[in-house]
Amino acid sequence: MWEQQLIETENGVFEVFTAGEGEPLCVTHLYSEFNANGNRFAAMFVPHYKVYLVNLRGCGNSTADTSILNYSMHDSVEDLEAIRRALEIDSWGFAGHSTGGMLALKYVILHPKSLQFIVAGGLCASSDYMRHVGSMYCKENPNNKRILEILAMLKDPASTLEERRAGSKEWALMSLYKAESYDNMVSRPNSGNTVAKRLDYFSYEELPTFDLRPQLPDVQVKAYIYGGFYDAQCPYDYAEEAAQLLGNATLTTFSESNHHPCIEEEQKFAEFVAAIADEQRKEETNHA
Repeated sequence: MWEQQLIETENGVFEVFTAGEGEPLCVTHLYSEFNANGNRFAAMFVPHYKVYLVNLRGCGNSTADTSILNYSMHDSVEDLEAIRRALEIDSWGFAGHSTGGMLALKYVILHPKSLQFIVAGGLCASSDYMRHVGSMYCKENPNNKRILEILAMLKDPASTLEERRAGSKEWALMSLYKAESYDNMVSRPNSGNTVAKRLDYFSYEELPTFDLRPQLPDVQVKAYIYGGFYDAQCPYDYAEEAAQLLGNATLTTFSESNHHPCIEEEQKFAEFVAAIADEQRKEETNHA
């Protein structure tokens, strides 16, 4: 189990779960809520770092006040900065998957001096993935009608627990390269439930004009970008694009994965993280 902390900051109180030892690494997702079960993606970093798994504004026991700051990527980054300062951490790594990866790009654009490196995947640096026929979120994708039905059902308070579980499983299977990976996905404690109010803010307020591509070439912080070759949410093309645009990035391809390489190619993902940790330790030694 992960250890819960309530961190008082100038932006409000935030719920953070910690695990591991070593250099600090922040992990979060733009619209997910975590608990003491931790998170499968975040857990991949625990053998190498002290991981801070953050519930953003409106998630879990974090502040729900939106009178001054809201659910935008910009304000979410400012909240992460407030948490970092409250913890008296000079700089840390940041890892994010899917919209967590998009948040990583926003963070490194806004506050590069606060970040030692970023790890980001399953992402797109713009809203273009919504128009890519390979994405289930594109109207022309054969799964789009069904995924919209599932999302509507999950947000409906009248839906039954059985309906929600069945819908969540169907959504998960659409995001896996091999159906048998689902057993691994649900085999261990995990958290990361969707917070509808944050998803809606992203979908309707931010996504229509979302485009970080012009700023990426100026980013010199080390970026470890990765992608599942068969990603059906944010197609692999966009991991390639982000890695090419960033000023100091590498791209790692998971050739037998859809949207969840840390599950479908768990061992390879663990090796990917271990290599990052080794490289970062060497850089720290060289700069000492």
